[in-house]
Amino acid sequence: MTSHGTRRWGWGAGRGDGGRAEAQAAKDAAATAFYELDTAQRDLRISIETISAVDDSPAARKVVSDFTALGRRIDEVSAEYITAVDAHDLDRVDLDPGTAARARTELQQATNRLEKVRADLNHFAHNLGPLLEKAETQLARLAPSVERARQALLAASNALDAVRDKGYRADELAARLARLAPELTKLNQGAGVHGVQETIRRAMDMQREAETLRAEAEQLPRRAEDLDKRLGSLRTRAQALATRAERVPPVLSELRRRFASPSWQDLQPVPEQAQRAVREAEGKIGEAARARAEQRWADATALLGTARALLNNTDEAVTAAQDRLRRLNEVQANHQADVDRTRFAIRDAQRLAMAGRDRPDPRHAAPLDAAVERLDRAVEGLVGRHPDYWHFLMELDAVRDTAAHVVQEIRSERGSGAR
Repeated sequence: MTSHGTRRWGWGAGRGDGGRAEAQAAKDAAATAFYELDTAQRDLRISIETISAVDDSPAARKVVSDFTALGRRIDEVSAEYITAVDAHDLDRVDLDPGTAARARTELQQATNRLEKVRADLNHFAHNLGPLLEKAETQLARLAPSVERARQALLAASNALDAVRDKGYRADELAARLARLAPELTKLNQGAGVHGVQETIRRAMDMQREAETLRAEAEQLPRRAEDLDKRLGSLRTRAQALATRAERVPPVLSELRRRFASPSWQDLQPVPEQAQRAVREAEGKIGEAARARAEQRWADATALLGTARALLNNTDEAVTAAQDRLRRLNEVQANHQADVDRTRFAIRDAQRLAMAGRDRPDPRHAAPLDAAVERLDRAVEGLVGRHPDYWHFLMELDAVRDTAAHVVQEIRSERGSGAR
């Protein structure tokens, strides 16, 4: 007898609830797999964007391409998962066991495909290590590089203001600083517009130029002081050289009176050349002084360099005339001292050439024998009322040069042999 108002539960209904639970578990597992894949993809996309922002190498471009291909696979399996979920309403009251079983199977298959793609994605991410590390290193340099550039630019601007407050115009430095303004604009636009590597390069260039500007601005007062000292020094030197140049004509007069013409002919133009060079140098010094007053530092420096070169050349010519007379006086009083000094140089070279040998190497003996003959001819040439002492001195200088060259050659060869 059956009680009124009650239902009989068959074994099929219990089995249906079990199928529903299994299908729901498969759905939950698929949802978890979908979430984990989506999270992994989003995390990896950040890494890819980091690499592509910094690195434009073929390897980096291939990584971006491969990630795009993976993204298409992810879209495919995600669509399959969504289709499987939408195809079955597991909350339906009349869900039959067959439908639940199909739902479970389709959802398990979707889970497997999601997990397979996630495994491939993880493997892909693992292989990104070197490229990602390089990119992150570049990114880590970005902010500090930009900040250093800005600070260097500020320091340069402050240094320029400081020297201007002291009365220096520093127009050239100001113009160079102004040329950095467009670069600063691009720097402020950031890596998103110009790329990480280009932004780092721009920051480093700006920092370097700004530091150079700051140093030059800070050195400007000292540079002006140095120019003032050089102006005074060169003025004094020009005056002293003009006085020395006035002594050259008497020196030439004495050379003409006491020595053969080859001893002084090459010095004849020296007085006129010296006076002209000193006047030209004084003109350059005056121009440099005006450039200094107008704060044209580069022009002033160049003009002083020209003046110094003129004075150096003139000094050498004036000194040569005075030294000529001194040397001729010495050789006229005792030419044998020069002969003895020269013979000693030849003998010293000959002893070295014979050291450790029965006979000298012809390569060394020949020039030394020729030097002996040249010395003898020079001595024999000292004849007449006014011997050509200058030719004599030049010949002896050449003989000593030959002996010195042979000595250097022998020592070089023996040094190479010892090694």
